[in-house]
Amino acid sequence: MMTFVSIVVPVYHNEGSLSLLLERLSQVAAGETDCAFEFVFVDDGSRDGSFRVLTELAARDDRVIVIKLSRNFGSNIALAAGLEHARGDCVGMIAADLQDPPELFTEMLARWRNGKSVVMAARKKRADPFFTRLPAAIFNRAFRKFVFNDFPPDGYDFVLIDRKVVDVVVTCAEKNSYLFGLIMWAGFDRDVIFYDRVERAHGVSMWTLSKKMKYFIDAFTSFSYLPLRLTSSMGILLAFVGLVYGVIVVLSRVIGNVPVEGWTSIMIVLLIASGTQLIILGMIGEYIWRALEQTRSRPLFIVDRVITKRVQSQTLNTIGISGDTVPYTQTVYK
Repeated sequence: MMTFVSIVVPVYHNEGSLSLLLERLSQVAAGETDCAFEFVFVDDGSRDGSFRVLTELAARDDRVIVIKLSRNFGSNIALAAGLEHARGDCVGMIAADLQDPPELFTEMLARWRNGKSVVMAARKKRADPFFTRLPAAIFNRAFRKFVFNDFPPDGYDFVLIDRKVVDVVVTCAEKNSYLFGLIMWAGFDRDVIFYDRVERAHGVSMWTLSKKMKYFIDAFTSFSYLPLRLTSSMGILLAFVGLVYGVIVVLSRVIGNVPVEGWTSIMIVLLIASGTQLIILGMIGEYIWRALEQTRSRPLFIVDRVITKRVQSQTLNTIGISGDTVPYTQTVYK
């Protein structure tokens, strides 16, 4: 029986690398003679020529499916949209910038056939600028230390997962979540392949500092209560320090040996305590906001259109993981 393999690629301002990526993915598919492939490209609200290039690729290759989202929802949601549409017995996920080698899917498929439900391609070295590597290293090591102790030391976002893992991820339908943490949380048998990540040769990274911060916060609030524990510990520590300082001030005043200056000491305590309270409220607010987002009935993503040769229906009435139904146009090439 032939294996059906889906490859999901989130696309955001990647017009320069898409043709070469499809060429290399096609070479992988040519070597897997017992597999049929589909390539699901999710245009996450790109404002460059990415959608135009994807449309041209879909016109030439009937294995290409293009999902255009109505706006930029973020890479995790774009991947979730791709997983929702992928039909494979196993599904691979890879970035569109060609820093990760598509040829590694051959080894990943071999390990999947040997019974591994999750095959992670983890970075051994990465040829990225220092200010890209530093926050990534902090995040990956913190996530490994405080959330999943078998999380790859330098992280991963290049992976092949079994259909049953896809079904779990799709069913969870979590907003503001960390998809690759969710895959590990599912707990299925997994394996790791290490590789060297090459330097970016096409385009400019759109991975801004604000997006990195949101990524960090989403990951930890989704899988760990550590931030709340830290705020509680900080409050206890400051309360203890304040108590000790208060005793010292009172004794100094009663004994009269040391003059107590009122305004300076009060202002220092007030500034420290107020700042700490705001930090604690901010962390609590992050959890409350995510709880509010999860209870809303808004879908995770909105599909503008789908381009494929395979489906012959001109209109579909489905929208992703949320279970809501919103119509969108299905473009079909004859």
